[in-house]
Amino acid sequence: MSARIDRCDRSDLVSALALGALDPSDVPEMQAHLAGCSVCRHEMEATSRIVEAFAGWPTDVLRPSPALWERLATRIGADAVGGSAAGSARRWAEPEWEEVAPGISCKVLATDPDRDLVSMLVRLAPGVEYPPHDHAAVEELHLLDGELWINDKKLHPGDYNRAEPGTGDDRVWSETGCTCVLVTSSRDALR
Repeated sequence: MSARIDRCDRSDLVSALALGALDPSDVPEMQAHLAGCSVCRHEMEATSRIVEAFAGWPTDVLRPSPALWERLATRIGADAVGGSAAGSARRWAEPEWEEVAPGISCKVLATDPDRDLVSMLVRLAPGVEYPPHDHAAVEELHLLDGELWINDKKLHPGDYNRAEPGTGDDRVWSETGCTCVLVTSSRDALR
């Protein structure tokens, strides 16, 4: 049995609101929208828990050195104009959730075609199973909310799981529904 994951056309603004990055003039309108939209309220609750968890992180992790900021700005500038650090930067747009199978949604954050890697947020609806699969490279999973079973191991929010190349997962499922950050190979094989 699978559950349908609803989507609101304003869901992409929820993360910006939770991070305090939404334009101040748009905050009152978004707060009013949250009062009447259960989809966005659920997204706000989940995102706020993640943002609050960052408050306990060491400041050197959350506030990188000026040298790191400079390297990052240069790299982003180069990516924005196709390899050159000169020119104007593109405006970042939050990726959309895509339902890839019944009850399984993904939001691709980054891809590295040279290393066959993909980073994404994955959301499983309650009672949904991810297909059995074999790992072509290291797979790293950080559980953000809900509970997730990987074979006989139960993960809770904040847990980390690492799978080595050549290993496989026979059963990955969530009784409660969950959201995780997944960094894996685009060459993983579903069984």
